[in-house]
Amino acid sequence: MISLQHIPEDGAQWSLNFSLVLRPSRVPSASRSVNPYIVCFVVIAVVVILAVTTSLLVYFLALGQKYYFYRSSFQILNVQYTDELSSTVTQKYRTLSGRIESTITRGFIESNLRKQFIRAHVISLRQSGSDVIADIVMKFKFTKDNNEPSVKRRIESVLQQIMNNSENLEMNTSGELTQITDQDTENILTQECGLRPDLTTLSDERIIGGTKAKEGDWPWQVSLQWSNLHHCGGVLISKKWILSAAHCFTSRSDTLQWTVTFGISTTFPKERRGIKTILIHNNYKPETQENDIALLQLDREVTFTRNIRMVCLPDASQNIPPGTTAYVTGWGSQRYTGSIVPDLEQARVKIISTKVCNAPSSYNGAILPGMLCAGLLQGGVDACQGDSGGPLVQEDARQLWFLVGIVSWGYKCALPDKPGVYTLVTAYRDWIYQHAEI
Repeated sequence: MISLQHIPEDGAQWSLNFSLVLRPSRVPSASRSVNPYIVCFVVIAVVVILAVTTSLLVYFLALGQKYYFYRSSFQILNVQYTDELSSTVTQKYRTLSGRIESTITRGFIESNLRKQFIRAHVISLRQSGSDVIADIVMKFKFTKDNNEPSVKRRIESVLQQIMNNSENLEMNTSGELTQITDQDTENILTQECGLRPDLTTLSDERIIGGTKAKEGDWPWQVSLQWSNLHHCGGVLISKKWILSAAHCFTSRSDTLQWTVTFGISTTFPKERRGIKTILIHNNYKPETQENDIALLQLDREVTFTRNIRMVCLPDASQNIPPGTTAYVTGWGSQRYTGSIVPDLEQARVKIISTKVCNAPSSYNGAILPGMLCAGLLQGGVDACQGDSGGPLVQEDARQLWFLVGIVSWGYKCALPDKPGVYTLVTAYRDWIYQHAEI
């Protein structure tokens, strides 16, 4: 059973328990003499298999696969530009980007490059008169024996077919198809919110498994350390602003005692920063945990890298339906009153409706409008002490991650009918934009 726990102090963890029963079967005894012809046959078979394996290995190392990244721009003729398209977090931006990506993807899947195409990603929508220009990065996989001019021509041919056959979107190419390097792609996509390193290379082949996070899985997660000891989690939302829980700072307001670390290890972090300013919501109420949200300004900007980047903030109207999947991460204890762990943990939870969470058997009306419940009603998966201030995130259709909650409180950890309670980020979007320079 996976168990990641949760409560007001902080939290995120799991415990895996396996019960293994050995069941040897009784096997009748048999003659131990071996036919020499059989031995000879086995030896020859092994030699042949090794030779074939070696030949295949040499072939694939020689030819192998090479990733190609291309950038281009497309004019969207039947969509009028509005200011909503200037922000990546608005529903209008997300919807149009998704339509463009789906159109291009469908076109390549139906072409003779279906096996080579991996995916397309809109990196910006900008204005051209009253029309929209979409800047796009695409990833392909070809064998190394393909020459680059030939690859480019094949891609351009398919793109032209897409332009001619697009039904819902009237699209024209407005820029040359340009090959870019892996590093160029990294530099472009690192500046986008909600992208993990696997998406920086535009791969969609990733499955979360196990309890421990890998480097870069959650690149917006930070550790907030008081006197160099982990105390709470936090979420990077720009190069110099972090979101966390207000209750982490009510008795610890001295910015000089706080350190922010980046990376999955609190012992060997990738980066360290100090805190310049702590802004606690002016209506935070410790007795009810209402408005449990705080903004932290770093003493100097962090440089986005493959494993350090910002999460997307949701639009104020973004819907978070009950029953949908979310992920919570942190260094909190694996059981109530337990010790924190040095390496980042992750857990998959479900969004639980406020009505269910406010039932007499659960929190009996304690869940207020600015709060969100997530976990499992049967218990066993939750955040716990040490996870407070950390992120609860969801992935959208474009494989971008949005911050929907901040670990706030709960009754003990991972108990039935007592899921984790989070600060609902959509309720505080205006407050965040008003106080943070983003």
